[in-house]
Amino acid sequence: MSRRGILAGGAAMFLLPACMSNAEEGGFEVTRSADQWREMLSDAEYDVMREEGTEARNSSPLNAVKAPGTFHCKGCDQALFVTRTKFESGTGWPSFYAPLENAVATKPDPGLFGTRTEVHCDRCGSHLGHVFEDGPEPTGLRYCMNGISMYFEPEDGGARVIG
Repeated sequence: MSRRGILAGGAAMFLLPACMSNAEEGGFEVTRSADQWREMLSDAEYDVMREEGTEARNSSPLNAVKAPGTFHCKGCDQALFVTRTKFESGTGWPSFYAPLENAVATKPDPGLFGTRTEVHCDRCGSHLGHVFEDGPEPTGLRYCMNGISMYFEPEDGGARVIG
């Protein structure tokens, strides 16, 4: 094999996973076609949840939520996080030190400046954000989430907050 062939193959292996969206990967309990996702989500929600984009810093109303309750996936309504695990990280995105059990999954997210760990809903595959190892005890983790991928259901039955 030529050097050019090896380089082209290596580039394809690196770039192909980055070009695939969660919708194409499949294997989730809740699945929809790209057209179905586009119909149910706004353009901004689709960009973040299906194309692995990032919402603007400090843009989510979920940053201010402190009431007891549960944060759910907008793609499938799965419960993801509870308020008692939320903390102020100073990043501009809703942050939690732990998800609910069996709510999220992770995968490597390679980029120009190294590999991060992507977090997605384990029921529908919607991109939620990333997890970092600089959070508070007891886990030491910071689940830095895009509020646009979630909504908040207050424990007291009050009004839902849409991220």
